[in-house]
Parts: sequence; structure tokens; C-alpha cells
Amino acid sequence: MEQPTNLTGLDLRAEIDRLRKERNAVILAHYYQKPEIQDLADFVGDSLDLSRKAQATDADVIAFCGVRFMAETAKILSPHKTVILPDMDAGCSLEDSCPPEQFAAFRAQHPDAIALTYINCSAAVKALSDVIVTSSSAETILARIPPEQKIIFGPDRNLGGYLARKTGRDLILWPGVCIVHEAFSETELLKLRAQHPNAPIVAHPECPAVILDHADYVGSTRGILEYAMAMEQQGLGDTLIVATEPHIIHQMEKALPGKTFIGAPGADGNCNCNICPYMALNTLEKLYVALRDLTPRIEMDEGLRVQAKKSLDAMLEMASTTVGQGDLGPAKVTGD
Repeated sequence: MEQPTNLTGLDLRAEIDRLRKERNAVILAHYYQKPEIQDLADFVGDSLDLSRKAQATDADVIAFCGVRFMAETAKILSPHKTVILPDMDAGCSLEDSCPPEQFAAFRAQHPDAIALTYINCSAAVKALSDVIVTSSSAETILARIPPEQKIIFGPDRNLGGYLARKTGRDLILWPGVCIVHEAFSETELLKLRAQHPNAPIVAHPECPAVILDHADYVGSTRGILEYAMAMEQQGLGDTLIVATEPHIIHQMEKALPGKTFIGAPGADGNCNCNICPYMALNTLEKLYVALRDLTPRIEMDEGLRVQAKKSLDAMLEMASTTVGQGDLGPAKVTGD
């Protein structure tokens, strides 16, 4: 999607606030969005947390500043609301790695296995799955499945491998990866730790095992943020090394301005390669145009939506206490 044109001179923040009210819209921003988008959102959080928050509002329009599978999840949960995504090209490497027809064939090769599928997948793959999991709910759900039950886990082989090592379960892994978390370099991380020997390392379980092996804490984006928030109480010092998409650091710096947060480096020695190129497609200009025109819009066949919702409902039934608690709450947004 091309950058909107002819917006010179517009006060985008004020115009977005105006359209938010006119459209009765709720604006959602994932932790990996640019700071200026996080700061104007009604809710900032994890993908499923955000969809559930939007579902609970009386908004007519959901503007999801994230990626396509997240906006699809919002539509699955809120079918009567209009769901817009600032840039429909904002996809996900994990979703791309798992085309539904290939996933269906993979399932057919393992007829005795159930499919636990990470939420980072398309609605079509959700519809082919038995239970959707998040990085915070997966372990709880695994514990509720009989040990003799064969399990397919996709699309993230790193998250699946982490869960297999932690729980001792033998999982049949789909070979997908997140390009952002794959970009972290063990060599550069060790150099950084040598420079900051007392700084804990936190990592998202989408990272490869060679990164997770050095982490003091492994958890979801929400879990990583909560770990940072507890630095003072836990006596963890003043510096934290963060191995996930670096835009989450914005929330840490806002909450703890006296601490230092360092994005884990990529192979080139910096963290620029670890900025999600899909998340970066969303801009204030595109958000304004999406609210103005109510497009790009998420549309979904009702049969597909109902089938995909079954796997989400299964997760909420099996692990309701682990999801829906992770956003930062409503932002105080004004027209100023």
C-alpha cells in the first residue's frame, strides 16, 4: 500500500481524534507499533488482549494498528463491528510460512494428532486447528492435554521447541519462524552482555534456542513488559537487555524513565534489523485515511469465521486466566 498523499498541513493527531469520535471507533496498537501510534491508541497490548478489549466496547469501528492476522482475530470476535487495518500489506512471516492448504496436508499426514496453533496465523489456519494458543497460554494448555496425545504445533518452530524442552512433550513442529526474532545474533548478544554484565536478558520465546539459553526471563510481550516493571522491586539493577521487537521499549521507557533498556543486537551489531517490517507499514497518515474511508476493511466468510472461532474459544476455555489481562488500559487521548 502506497503512502497516502496530499495530507500536507493536516494536524493528523487532531484529525484522527475527530474521526475516532465521528466513527465511534476504538484504536488498538500492538506493542511493536511506532511510539506515535502507541501514544494515541485507546489500548496498547498483545494481539488477543486487544481484540478482546475491542469486543467489550460499544465501538462500531475497530482500527487495528498491528498486522493482518491480528485484525482478522478482532473480526472473528466482533463480527458486527467494522474492522480496518491501516495497511493491508501488514502481514506476518509466521502467517506467510503456513499456507492453509499446506497445513491441511500436514494435518492429514498426522491423523492421530491434534493441532495446537500459535495465534500468529491466518483465519483459515485457525479454522483448521483444534486449539489456538498464545505465548502466555500455551504451557497451561499443554498441561491439560493427556501426555499420550500426539500434538502438532505450528507455525513457530522456535516457540514449539521452547515448549517441548520446558514441558518434555514431543511436539510435531511446523517449520515456520518469525523473521524478527530469527535476526538476533548470539555472538553480538554475548558481546553486549560483556559490556553490561549485571544486566538481565529478557527474550520472547519466538527467538531461537541459542538466544533463549542466555535469557534470564523468557515470556510473552506482556510478560516481558511486566518483568521490566518489576525491576525496582526485584533489585534487578538499572539496565535491561531486551530480545524482542524493540518498539516495546517505548512502554518501558515511559513507565521507568530512570532505567536503561537496550535492544538485543542483530548480526550487524545493532537492533535495526529487528524492527518488524510489517508492523512498520502502519503510519499516522495511513491510520487517518483508513478512519476517513473505512478501508482497508477486513471481510470474512461467516462459515470460516465460525470455524476459526471454535479454536479460539477452546483456548479461552482451557486457559482463560492467562489471557486478556495484558494491555496497558485506556490512554488519555485529547485533541491537543
